[in-house]
Amino acid sequence: MNVTTLQYVFGTVEIYENYLVTIMHEGITVLPEYNKDLLEISNTYFKNRPFGYISYRKNSYAVDPRVYIETSKIDNLKAFAVVSTQEINISNVEIEKIFLKKPFHLFDALSEAKAWVDEIVIEAS
Repeated sequence: MNVTTLQYVFGTVEIYENYLVTIMHEGITVLPEYNKDLLEISNTYFKNRPFGYISYRKNSYAVDPRVYIETSKIDNLKAFAVVSTQEINISNVEIEKIFLKKPFHLFDALSEAKAWVDEIVIEAS
C-alpha cells in the first residue's frame, strides 16, 4: 500500500487510496483555520472523488467544534471516523457529531475505522 506522509504544525497526515489518517500533536487545539490544509489535501489527493477522514487520537488535544462546520462543506468528504479508547474522547465525539454533517463513527481500533471508511467511500464512488 502506497502511503504519503505529510507534516503540519498540528500533526501528521497519512494519505491512503480512499482516506487520510491524522495524528494530532499532544496538547494542541484543532482550530477552524486548519481546514484550509484539509481542503488543500482534498483537492490534491482526492480531486473529484470521494474520500474519508480518520482521526487517530493517540495524543491528548482539544478540538474547537467550529472546525466541523467548515469540514462539513467539503463535498467529496464522505465519512469521518475517530479512533480512541479514552473515555474523554468517547464523550467528546457525541458533541462533535452535532457539528459535522457527515457520517461520523467512533472506533476503538484503527483497522475497524479503515474498513468502515473504505466501505462508505467505495459505495459513494
